[in-house]
Amino acid sequence: MATQHERYTIGRLSKLSGLPVKTIRFYSDAGVLPERDRTAGGYRVYGEEDLARLELIRTLREIGVDLATIRSLGERDLRQVLTLQLRTVETQLKALQRTRAVLRATLERGEPSETDLRRLNTLGRLGAAEREALMDAFVSEVGGGNRAREQWLTGLREAMVPDLPSEPTVEQLDAWLELAELLSDEDYRAVLRRDDSGFWERWAKAGGDDLADWQQINEEIAGTVLTAIDQGVQPDSAAAGPVLDHVVALLGRMHGAVDAGPEFRRSLVRAYDEHDPRAVRHWELVAVIQHTPWPPPQTIAHGWIADALRASLR
Repeated sequence: MATQHERYTIGRLSKLSGLPVKTIRFYSDAGVLPERDRTAGGYRVYGEEDLARLELIRTLREIGVDLATIRSLGERDLRQVLTLQLRTVETQLKALQRTRAVLRATLERGEPSETDLRRLNTLGRLGAAEREALMDAFVSEVGGGNRAREQWLTGLREAMVPDLPSEPTVEQLDAWLELAELLSDEDYRAVLRRDDSGFWERWAKAGGDDLADWQQINEEIAGTVLTAIDQGVQPDSAAAGPVLDHVVALLGRMHGAVDAGPEFRRSLVRAYDEHDPRAVRHWELVAVIQHTPWPPPQTIAHGWIADALRASLR
């Protein structure tokens, strides 16, 4: 039995570990099994700690940890490495589950088409890393150097491009792929970048109380309008007047308007008219991916507001 200070030749270490000599030599050359000593004749010699290290290397390699990570074990603790590897395995499992779901759905539809093949090809190219890179570029370009807008977009990252479920339907996958294409569209990015910079500056300067106030205003606007809709109030009816007056006053407060009169109402109508339909499609695709109802209450409320504003200015 070896003592703590016993030294092994590479051949002896191979027999004890069950690993081929060539593999041990490769690990040594790669730096994952640091060289400790050599004989006068230049032969490598190893100790008990190297035998234990080899067992660890073999285990880590079997669960897919790359050599660079194993080599860095001197700088990281083992728990950190295993946690990292667990995330990697979970990501790979998700990707495989999605691919399985799409393959099943494709085969169930009958003879695969070119569209099916393109879908599978795109699925293979758009993993988690690609999604993050897409969002990095989107936030940077749409933000346009406006720190407030970039901050807002960063907070919406996960909502704007939700992850696919483990076993997506073909409809969910198609929505996700369309969304990725939309976010890459240079014209769409340019439209979103052309926004009310004054609003974003106010957003940036607002404190926590103001931001909470804005959220409360949004909730009050939606609640007021949805209640009116439930009561059967049509946007072009006389009964819509008091509801719209209240909503416009709240919007004026949110946008810092000095006068929430006709001119402010016209500016709101312009904003609704100029709102890119692709932005609506964006959130519709998100709803498909997340399997949530469409349209959401906020969208219904703002549709009513837009119609009521147009009717009030006739």
